[in-house]
Amino acid sequence: MERAAVFDVDGTLVDTNHLHVVTWWEALRQAGHRVPMHAVHRAIGLGSTDLIAHLLGEDRDKDGDAGLSDAHKALYGQYFDRLPALRDAGALLKRLHGNGWTVVLATSASGTELSALRRALDADEAIAATASSDDVEQGKPAPEPVEHALDLVGVPAERAVFVGDSVWDMRAGRRAGVRCVGVLCGGIPRADLEEAGAQAVYADPADLLASLEDSPLA
Repeated sequence: MERAAVFDVDGTLVDTNHLHVVTWWEALRQAGHRVPMHAVHRAIGLGSTDLIAHLLGEDRDKDGDAGLSDAHKALYGQYFDRLPALRDAGALLKRLHGNGWTVVLATSASGTELSALRRALDADEAIAATASSDDVEQGKPAPEPVEHALDLVGVPAERAVFVGDSVWDMRAGRRAGVRCVGVLCGGIPRADLEEAGAQAVYADPADLLASLEDSPLA
């Protein structure tokens, strides 16, 4: 029976979290919202609408959401040609593929942003499918992105591992019934990832690759 290794992308495989922090902070600032960067950082990993709601509250003027999201996309898009993959991220995906895992991406990115992330990874031959924000009604921490990723490749939750860098990832994976692995390269503390559901935590993709034989992805 096949087994699936499902990966978040931003902050897990590609070193983009702090780019998202700065560009969301600037989009919010331009719209007159004073939100500290540490608060923005803790919200990274949520889809755009959920991130805005998390930072500005449900009582905000929701008519401004689309403008904020568009401003963030425009600011972040300036980096598309130089997004940096984290060390050994592509090698990790290729090793897992070679070891018989079905590799799936589950990300809030879509369209040209997702294309830029995949170019940075340079591991398309190892990726069986991608579940993007265009494919689901609810993003993380809802389980739908992980569940959809597994549906795409026909693998049950008990045969899957989800790797992510945020508490939103861990909560989504836990709710989907998969084993969760955390990485610290997104900037979230180990204790927070473990509390949210991580069964194992590694520094980054390179650390996970080096520790593969003793990991949940063995």
